[in-house]
Amino acid sequence: MSAPTLAEIAAKVAAGDLIPYLGPEVLTLGAEEPPVPTGARALAHLLSARSAVPGRIRNNLWHAAQYIESFKHRVTVDRLMADIFKPVPAPNHLHRWLASLPHCPLIVDTWYDGAMRAALAERSDWGSIHGASKARRTHDVPWTRAFDPAGTECEVAAATAWTTLLYKPHGAAQPDGDVLVSDSDYVEVLTEIDIQTPIPDTVRERRTGRGFLFLGCRFYDQILRTFARSIMRRSGGSHFAVVPDDLTPNEAKFLASEGITPLVMPLPEACLALTGTTAEAA
Repeated sequence: MSAPTLAEIAAKVAAGDLIPYLGPEVLTLGAEEPPVPTGARALAHLLSARSAVPGRIRNNLWHAAQYIESFKHRVTVDRLMADIFKPVPAPNHLHRWLASLPHCPLIVDTWYDGAMRAALAERSDWGSIHGASKARRTHDVPWTRAFDPAGTECEVAAATAWTTLLYKPHGAAQPDGDVLVSDSDYVEVLTEIDIQTPIPDTVRERRTGRGFLFLGCRFYDQILRTFARSIMRRSGGSHFAVVPDDLTPNEAKFLASEGITPLVMPLPEACLALTGTTAEAA
């Protein structure tokens, strides 16, 4: 059986049969340099530049954020993240195309920026669910929080009425800056994620019988692989990932073990084909 073409994959996304799973590198598709970092290592370097972090952990986002949290308090981490991600990147052709699809039940966006949210802003039949940090609260809180299109917090149960659900598993800068970023943020999540407790019920329902299309994602870190594996668990259909030709051994092993077909090509080329956009119009 031959591999599907990008046009066939795009048709499956448009029909709601493939769930887009976006990583930070999708922000590089725009004509201009994005105003926010486009990867965990770039963000780690930026945090380290704004608050002194030992050299041995400057490449690791979660360790760097934990160091700042431990020695300068959680409010410092939240302030830095809010400042770094305050600019909302202009939605690019991929964001706009996804926002235009009337039958897209779920978009997973794993970065902290607000571009996908901005692309959906003209619609009223959607909402978002974000991973919630337990580290900055002194009382018991749920794993996730839900927001309507206006950015007002609402009950997670409201998601059952939304045509499209934007799921931000690591939290987001908008609307209120609740993010998972330090080691302590992930301790409880990673303890429970194998039994699916932190995954919202509506995400579990919407992934059923559907595959995933990974765009702009790298999986060189165990946290990134664990989240992807848990979010796609008990889904269905075929899975695809647009990837570069320099995958690490751990990334290649992850794709193989999860049955994800790698589409080795430049991300900009793949996304132009998926969205039916010309390079001039992108």
